[in-house]
Amino acid sequence: MTSVSPSQLNQVFVRLDAIQATLNEIIVGKPEKITLAVTCLLAKGHLLIEGMPGEGKTTLAQAIAAVIGLDYQRIQFTNDLLPTDILGLSMYSRENESFTFHPGPVFSQLLLVDEVNRATPKTQSALLEAMAEKQVTIEGKTRPLPTPFNVIATQNPTEQLGTYPLPESQLDRFLMRLQLGYASREAERAILIGEDRRSLIDRLQSVVGANDFIHLQAKVNHQHCSEALLDYLQDIIEYTRTSHLFSCGLSTRASQGLLQVAKAHSLLQHRDHVLPEDIQAVLPCVVDHRLTAADLNQSIASEIIHNHVPVR
Repeated sequence: MTSVSPSQLNQVFVRLDAIQATLNEIIVGKPEKITLAVTCLLAKGHLLIEGMPGEGKTTLAQAIAAVIGLDYQRIQFTNDLLPTDILGLSMYSRENESFTFHPGPVFSQLLLVDEVNRATPKTQSALLEAMAEKQVTIEGKTRPLPTPFNVIATQNPTEQLGTYPLPESQLDRFLMRLQLGYASREAERAILIGEDRRSLIDRLQSVVGANDFIHLQAKVNHQHCSEALLDYLQDIIEYTRTSHLFSCGLSTRASQGLLQVAKAHSLLQHRDHVLPEDIQAVLPCVVDHRLTAADLNQSIASEIIHNHVPVR
């Protein structure tokens, strides 16, 4: 693995700090959530943002797209949306006497999916291959997606009317699930007396470009992980597989994702190595939507792990 010089690392820190600082100007009072959202994209993962309508889920997704400077498209999921509305389709041209493929919004570097659980399972599954393989197969032809390719999806609580719960296979494609929650009293006051958030987004200038962001993503792979750190991570994975508290344990893909997210988080903390604190910081967002705890709420799965898997 090629080493990264201190000067190069400092330049990375400056850019990452600038991304977070700009986002904090738009999304008030949620610096930890912003760090986690940036961590997910830095780790080349797809992000699911969950919460009640009006909590700022779409605003955060749009702000991230504008700040990172990726080519992005937004699609509103509804119950009458079809897979072709996402992927695209071929249409016959009388002039050319042939079919021409018209790409859908999935052919973008960053796809914003608003209210992903309001579409039917058939439409939801249209994203599965795209999120997993970074390609889609349409009319028997495989078409690669742009680089980088990330999905930021928002989701309403499943108990609301007109929602279709995402199946486990679809949830697993999201590297992290983030829950925004209500704004604090002070943050809400700043929003009430301040300028409209959407107006601020419209004037946002990108902090980095697509090539710069790809470069930042590549830096994550250089983060050092000690043997003790890997032991701690594997202890967590093993506990979920052997404990009677969970219906099913975490998969190898989940363990790879947890390590990659911990690396990205350590980079955002201005370090070149991963600590157990990084794993603990990202654990709820990585595991809670993947684990089903018997007679317990999924949102406390990470708390169970914290209480039962000590750092060696």
